[in-house]
Amino acid sequence: MDRVPQTPPQPQPRPAAALSTGAVARRLGVSPTTLRSWERRYAIGPARREAGRHRRWTPADIARLELMCRLTADGVPPAEAARAALGIAAGERRAGAAAPAPTPGGTGALPLGAVRPECRGLSRAAVRLDAPTVAELLEAALAEHGLVTAWEEVIAPTLHAVGRKWATAGERYVEVEHLLSWQISSALHRIRPAPEPPRTPPVLLACVPGEQHSLPIEALTAVLGQRGLPARMFGAALPVEALHDAVRRTGPRAVVLWAQSRTTADPALARSVAGIEWGLRGARSRPAVLLAGPGWSPDGQAPRTERLYGLRSGLAVIESLAPPRAVTGAAGAEPFAYGS
Repeated sequence: MDRVPQTPPQPQPRPAAALSTGAVARRLGVSPTTLRSWERRYAIGPARREAGRHRRWTPADIARLELMCRLTADGVPPAEAARAALGIAAGERRAGAAAPAPTPGGTGALPLGAVRPECRGLSRAAVRLDAPTVAELLEAALAEHGLVTAWEEVIAPTLHAVGRKWATAGERYVEVEHLLSWQISSALHRIRPAPEPPRTPPVLLACVPGEQHSLPIEALTAVLGQRGLPARMFGAALPVEALHDAVRRTGPRAVVLWAQSRTTADPALARSVAGIEWGLRGARSRPAVLLAGPGWSPDGQAPRTERLYGLRSGLAVIESLAPPRAVTGAAGAEPFAYGS
């Protein structure tokens, strides 16, 4: 008699990973205190706890919280939103349906695409105009990922999503962009720079005349400070003569000019800055001029200028630049590299 073939045991699917309260808070854009308050007041807590009474939130738990966040963002009182979220989840369990996937939604959701969970949490807090939570989430992202990664993978995608949202919604969501921009700028300004090496030429950073968008070069200024590279940030819409004077007075390693739009980018300005000289005759120095921002055309780049693309690569370009050549004055004098 032939043996009946035995069906090999099938591997059991692994249970979905459960998240801590802090991780869920960052994903949803609320504070951990808010989650604990919702659990206490509305019984919308996690399905299980680990040893030591630590809360662990499953995908089904998070889905209920996602729904509650969407409802409260649309103006539903928290108590009603919790009852609705719990009622829908209970109905789905009775019907044998799978728990809804924790995906963003609601009328105020931003078009984010595939991004980090922290990015979704930041966008939700910004849409709610929840400034304290926005500040808390920014600090957490900067502490966990570092400035460069936090900017590229959390902050910048959220800013772009807000911009796309209000561009397609008339004048709506402008307040969201302003609040988010202010909180990002404040977080960047709280980053303390490392001590500057003595007698090291700085990097000058400025928006071209007429340009008001300065956040990207604020981020670059902050990361240069972290690396101990002296930086002089002049902010939005620096007048031409003021820029020329600053270059002559400091003899910089590089000048970064930011232009957000084609209407503000000025190749003639870039050429004029690239032509500025300082130092004694026969040993003149000129700055490296770095053009940053989407306003600069990829064609027709001015001589002695270079484009920057992104915070990480821009930082690498600046770090690779040799400082201006030191010029020796009268006999016995110390060398100097700054302009007059």
